[in-house]
Amino acid sequence: MRVAQIEAYGGPEQIQIVERPTPEPGPGEVRVRVEAAGVNFVDIYNRTGLYKSPLPRTLGKEGAGTVEALGSSVSDLRVGDRLAWCSVSGSYATHVIARPDDVVKVPDGIDVVCAAALMLQGLTAHYLARSTWRLEPGQRCLMHAAAGGVGLLFCQIATKVGAEVIGTASSEQKARLAREAGATHVIDYLRQDFEEEVKRMTRGELVDVVYDSVGKTTFDKSLRCLRPRGMLVAFGQSSGVVPPLDLRVLNDRGSLFVTRPSLRDYTRTREELSSRAGELLDWVAKGELSVRVHEVLPLDRAADAQRMLEARATSGKLVLTP
Repeated sequence: MRVAQIEAYGGPEQIQIVERPTPEPGPGEVRVRVEAAGVNFVDIYNRTGLYKSPLPRTLGKEGAGTVEALGSSVSDLRVGDRLAWCSVSGSYATHVIARPDDVVKVPDGIDVVCAAALMLQGLTAHYLARSTWRLEPGQRCLMHAAAGGVGLLFCQIATKVGAEVIGTASSEQKARLAREAGATHVIDYLRQDFEEEVKRMTRGELVDVVYDSVGKTTFDKSLRCLRPRGMLVAFGQSSGVVPPLDLRVLNDRGSLFVTRPSLRDYTRTREELSSRAGELLDWVAKGELSVRVHEVLPLDRAADAQRMLEARATSGKLVLTP
């Protein structure tokens, strides 16, 4: 098997393509031939050492492919089943070993690239809109990076439930994509002050919830966009780690809430994972949810894919094909 791994933390140049023996599944495991692997910011955090783990490490956690071999005690999967996942370490590879509890079956009619592109970002968008703060008709939210992978899916889900979405984006092209996904207003954060624009658009009423994956450079202004008892959902940190927060600020600005959720805690059981993924895949199959793939690259270009993502040069998903 071929894998994209790192032996030391650092930049994209640390990623190497190496060969390893193809593993056999143990009891309660399956071996999957990876046909598509999603590229995500968490992969970059693993590469830089922001999230540390033993080295060498094969990168990637998300993908889709076909069951190739079964270990003992596996009864609900078969060789040839098409699967997708978002929490199987080492997915930048031609093969992975997975547990049945960490995968979902891909329905006929949905290709593997779409399935791989949907899992991590789609499940994230789902829990953000339906669980962390359950959006209701008429509520107003601010979504940073609305034309990113999570943002485009979130805009569609939020609009589907009747919420009003204000998005931020860095270009007119990205703003157009966000509007097409359902955003009512889009702010060009390179030319406009998003805090002032939110106040103007809402006539000072502000928003119920802010979804912020940017982190350090947006956090304070995001808090100032919230109405009393609103919530800031900080689900990423692409611009850097948010400095320590004096909790009195939340009191002074209207008894605000802040949470730092993770997908792991919103898919803790197989039932919850299957329920969220099943709803997403059903929407895709019915044409009610569109997955935008920015580019599909071969595994050999894993370093290039991460460079593109770090530079925010994408709108939609980057996918590797081992």
